[in-house]
Amino acid sequence: MFEIISRRELSPSIVEMRVKAPRVATSGLPGQFVIVRTDEHGERIPLTICDTDPEAGTVTIVTQSIGISSRKINSMQQGESFADFAGPLGLPSDLLEIPEEELRKMRILFVAGGVGTAPVYPQVKWLHNHGVEADVIIGAKTKDLFTYVDEMEKVGRVHLCTDDGSAGHHGMVTDLLRVLVEEKGEKFDRCVVIGPMIMMKFTALATKKYGIPTVASLNALMVDGTGMCGACRVTVDGKTRFTCVEGPEFDAHLIDFDEAMRRQNMYRNNPKTDPETHKCSCHG
Repeated sequence: MFEIISRRELSPSIVEMRVKAPRVATSGLPGQFVIVRTDEHGERIPLTICDTDPEAGTVTIVTQSIGISSRKINSMQQGESFADFAGPLGLPSDLLEIPEEELRKMRILFVAGGVGTAPVYPQVKWLHNHGVEADVIIGAKTKDLFTYVDEMEKVGRVHLCTDDGSAGHHGMVTDLLRVLVEEKGEKFDRCVVIGPMIMMKFTALATKKYGIPTVASLNALMVDGTGMCGACRVTVDGKTRFTCVEGPEFDAHLIDFDEAMRRQNMYRNNPKTDPETHKCSCHG
């Protein structure tokens, strides 16, 4: 059993938990995920690793209440335990493969939308710990939906934007990206985008226009998390790839986002099926 050591509400629908999982805590890397089950009858839900504390043996996850399964996770309290907490799964961020000397010369931009801010954090923190201060665009519909802003400001240069103008730049993440590149003349060597699929699609279109190599972390449909079932398949550069074992990060300029969004919505018209049952809730 995997005990919930601490629990806090980041917003009315978003909950952060620190879970006792020593093996995952000592081996999990930025970009990887876990699959959890609330009990022996629960669904297998993939959640991105948001932080680890190897000394304490804890792993931090963040979940947004959208469907039945994610609401069940968020209803759990401190002191309760998950039946399963499997991981780390997936491949770590390819930033970890770049030589440190080369990495320090790069200007890296992260674009986070919705709950995507949480899985962006471990990558920005890792870079900060290796002498690289990245830029981070964080977008939300309104200021009340921001998460991890304080934590992110300690490890990177943060640029906020809201759809309603309640905080930071008034507009979407792509508009703030345009301001940084076109109006302020900022130059970036690489972009990592994590968030709602539609946001990642249009961010990828914008960065392609500016010639910025971009990686997207896909919140694909998942069932087993081992590549056996094929539910998480996506098309990248015309080829079928499996998010759970070959991802979750792929070249954003080669992803067929329209197909990915159609697959993501395939259960929404079935009243007997929870649309969040096999979706990575950490991305919103």
